[in-house]
Amino acid sequence: MNTLVLWDIDRTLVDAGGLGVDWYRTALRAAAGRDMVREPDFAGRTERAITLELLALHELEATEELIARLHAELIDAARREHRLLTERGRALPGALEVVRALARRDDVVQTLVTGNLVEIARFKLAPFGLDEHLDFDIGGYGRLSEHRPELVLEAVRLASAKHGREFRAVVVGDTPHDVRAALHHDAVAVGVATGRSSAEELREAGAHVVLADLSDTDAVLAAVLP
Repeated sequence: MNTLVLWDIDRTLVDAGGLGVDWYRTALRAAAGRDMVREPDFAGRTERAITLELLALHELEATEELIARLHAELIDAARREHRLLTERGRALPGALEVVRALARRDDVVQTLVTGNLVEIARFKLAPFGLDEHLDFDIGGYGRLSEHRPELVLEAVRLASAKHGREFRAVVVGDTPHDVRAALHHDAVAVGVATGRSSAEELREAGAHVVLADLSDTDAVLAAVLP
């Protein structure tokens, strides 16, 4: 059976250097006229979940209209400033090499399961060449739901529909949220301890394999492939 690799972005493939928080700060001011005085929890969560918490923290009603307006402003902020990623951010060690190595295999399809909006995902990955081997059309993105397991289900559904076959799904991410989302759908969970969660926390969440980082291409391939 072919393998569908579902990559997380932030602190798995790239470190955005805090730009994501800055974009939210700009978006909140533009969409609601409020300065951000309290930050929501960003790690491993979807854009919709982050947005709902952000609005609650600032005593704003989370109407669909306001959510849509905030997301539009978020995309606009990222469009204006994503070039700063090469100055403030970086691709994490080994990320590009692993993505390229998997892209050379006929039995692997790569996409994303990320809390980011699809537009933000493109902005974060393109400066480092990480967008070239990923199929953005079949990913699971943060606009869909506040619940991360639904993103995995959507990506698997879209990939199966596009390619006309079932896949062995593998989720690669840096938080327990990524791990639990994989396990919820009986996918393989590969934890990467390059974020705020320790290797032990990823193991406790149930990760099948935990890696210190992506720098050892052979070790990553062994973890991802059957």
